[in-house]
Amino acid sequence: MKILKTQTLRGPNYWSIRRQKLIVMRLDLEDLADRPSNEIPGFYEGLVKVLPTIEEHFCSLGRRGGFLERVRQGTYMGHIIEHVALELQELAGMPVGFGRTRETSTPGVCNVVFEYVDEQAGRYAGRAAVRLCRAIVDTGTYPKAEFEQDIADLKDLHANASLGPSTETIVKEAEARKIPWMMLSARAMVQFGYGIHQKRIQATLSSYSGILAVELACDKEGTKTILQDAGIPVPCGTVIQYLDELEDAIEDVGGYPIVIKPLDGNHGRGITINIKNWQEAEAAYDLASAEAKSRSVIVERFYQGSDHRILVINGKLIAVAERIPAHVVGDGRSTIEELIEETNRDPNRGEGHDNVLTKITIDRTSISVLERQGYTLKTVLRQGEIAYLRDTANLSTGGIAIDRTDDIHPENIWIAERVVKLIGLDIAGIDVVTPDITKPLQEVGGVIVEVNAAPGFRMHVAPSRGLPRNVAAPVLDMLFPKGTPVRIPIIALTGTNGKTTTTRLTAHIYCQTGKVVGYTTTDGIYINDYLVQKGDNTGPQSASVILKDPTVEVAVLETARGGILRSGLAFDSCDIGVVLNVAADHLGIGDIDTIEQMAKVKSVVAETVSPDGYAVLNADDPLVAAMAERVKSKIAYFSMNPDNPIIQNHIRRGGMAAVYENGYLSILEGEWTLRIEEVVNVPVTMGGMAPFMIANALAACLAAFANGVDIEAIRQGIRTFSPSANQTPGRMNLFKLSSFHALVDYAHNPAGYEAVGGFVRNWNGEKLGVVGGPGDRRDEDLILLGKLSAQIFDRIIVKEDDDTRGRERGEVADLIVKGMLQEKPDARYQTILDETEAIETGLDRVDNGGLVVIFPESVSRAIALIKKRQNHSDS
Repeated sequence: MKILKTQTLRGPNYWSIRRQKLIVMRLDLEDLADRPSNEIPGFYEGLVKVLPTIEEHFCSLGRRGGFLERVRQGTYMGHIIEHVALELQELAGMPVGFGRTRETSTPGVCNVVFEYVDEQAGRYAGRAAVRLCRAIVDTGTYPKAEFEQDIADLKDLHANASLGPSTETIVKEAEARKIPWMMLSARAMVQFGYGIHQKRIQATLSSYSGILAVELACDKEGTKTILQDAGIPVPCGTVIQYLDELEDAIEDVGGYPIVIKPLDGNHGRGITINIKNWQEAEAAYDLASAEAKSRSVIVERFYQGSDHRILVINGKLIAVAERIPAHVVGDGRSTIEELIEETNRDPNRGEGHDNVLTKITIDRTSISVLERQGYTLKTVLRQGEIAYLRDTANLSTGGIAIDRTDDIHPENIWIAERVVKLIGLDIAGIDVVTPDITKPLQEVGGVIVEVNAAPGFRMHVAPSRGLPRNVAAPVLDMLFPKGTPVRIPIIALTGTNGKTTTTRLTAHIYCQTGKVVGYTTTDGIYINDYLVQKGDNTGPQSASVILKDPTVEVAVLETARGGILRSGLAFDSCDIGVVLNVAADHLGIGDIDTIEQMAKVKSVVAETVSPDGYAVLNADDPLVAAMAERVKSKIAYFSMNPDNPIIQNHIRRGGMAAVYENGYLSILEGEWTLRIEEVVNVPVTMGGMAPFMIANALAACLAAFANGVDIEAIRQGIRTFSPSANQTPGRMNLFKLSSFHALVDYAHNPAGYEAVGGFVRNWNGEKLGVVGGPGDRRDEDLILLGKLSAQIFDRIIVKEDDDTRGRERGEVADLIVKGMLQEKPDARYQTILDETEAIETGLDRVDNGGLVVIFPESVSRAIALIKKRQNHSDS
């Protein structure tokens, strides 16, 4: 077997609207293409032996063991690899379940589609599944060592890609609230919401975390000074820079026991507590100094009591946890080292932050802590005897947490909330040492030890004992108070032809509302009138640029077939989804071989519209109109025929539509007809001579109207939008030269030729076409371009693209000529393969009053050639 291609989908896609994270693996089954599993000796037994847990897969039979029953009865290898890839991820701790396997038009080649949690792990699982199945086919088994390595590798990939416990907690809460989120490309930042409504977090720092407050919290001595001045109980302490200052500092704080810690440390690193003699103090100083970025060290009085973390968000106390340092409890027979190993076998403990608890590590610090208690790793503790392995109680060093949220005294709540306001943090973790959190700090000698920016949430979300607390909810309540929008209007447009013009026209209409409009097209990414990035930008990455921009208030996104197939959509839902048309273009590419399959690709945009949004569908195109059966949103139709039965039935049921009637672009809603404008006053329709442009204008007007844009803004938009080379390059750009006109349009498929032909046929004068087609289209498509050219033009010049896309030079032109002669044996034509020469020849030879229509590969080159002549004639 051979993996031919692997794609990672990250949004609504051809295979599933709801399951957006999918791997698509194009697999050549080679010698196994025609061998079902029941004809492969020992395969069933080998699979069950290597992967016994795959019995849990229901498959299409809908019951436990259903998939294995399919294997026993006989199913093909692509289907088996799909299930194995899913099960490998499950065994590595990534819950997945969705899969599909479909044959392609290429014999022996199938698309294996399966869900993933982490995309790198998903791709790995696909490769591992192929290796595993091939090995079982060849040898009847898969080596245990290789299997264990696969699972270990998958776990590592998952752990390395995880968001971190605090970030993941907030992200899950956002998903529960249907707040969209995306990773930004720097500093592990996460964006919630789209465009102007977005907010960001980095761990538990947020858009509202002020730099002054964060810097102050990182300055432990500065924090203590501010709190002390405000009457908050804090430890007595001082800051030193050199070891020879340590002895005086100990005396200043009142002698032993003391605490030594770095001035600017975090996560409990470099801290030593309950120091009782000079030898311990000297070692503690060296440890703290090494961890301090500034080399400055805090010496404080040690206060007896338990370590507590108080979490305050947006000025309110949310959770309290008592933290107990990493420790083991004796059983009367095991050494401390053995007890650590036993503790670390707890499935809730993992490496770093990837689990509820962190494994206890044996290092110099833990050995030192043991020695101060009179223990070594070989000590056997009595039953119930406790040995601590860390001074500090951080979860990241193996500590545990006990929820005390319901136990804290009201006065301590007041102090905690006041402390956070004094420092100025939006999210803060306050470290408190007190013998009894249920009593006022002042009463029992408790102190505020530190105030931390970016506090960890793990101890509150998953305490070792006590109630878990939803600490992410108040974060999102702060970022998005009730009633605050999180999304901007998203208008997504797709279709075979007319996408770019309709996208630009729609964006232009929205600009009349005074809002900042971001839009993507085949010629660039734009924000209002400014070009952000030039080039074909109709995929999810380009859409993300708009959705991530904090100035954008409306997103209008041209959405092409290629991006949907390669990556899916960039958004989980949109407000308006426009499908203009579906025609036979790009067939035979990306395993989309029929026009019905292409319709399913385009339908992704309509099916992604939210339930309270509108799918705007072309009632004149049966493939598009049929999409109404699959959408979950409201529907609005547009049509060139007001008597279209679909329109009439829809209006009778109280629906919304846009039609071309009596020379007007009109909106129909219930019994009302709202006339927007007469088409002769709409420049994009070429004075009403371009029917397909009228249809595009109807779609744009309807999309804006359905999204609540005022009719006057729509009217102003369509009156002032012109299909010029500046606004819509390559889209019906009409140029007047000295004695004739030239039209440039990027039509490159039969439907595009037909659309332009609707305008050309209305031209009074000679019609000369400079025609060609992309080399990656099917032979029959290129022949059809020739037939259409013969129908539309009086004379034809056949040229070729510079990029022949894998064909021999002249092959595309020969196929187009073949179609022309089939349609019109006496067609007047000549073949000039070079595009520039072909255009120049057409411009030289057209009759006075005639029209040269150019279908170029390079729109900019064609326009430049025409403008050069315009400038020459003007001079």
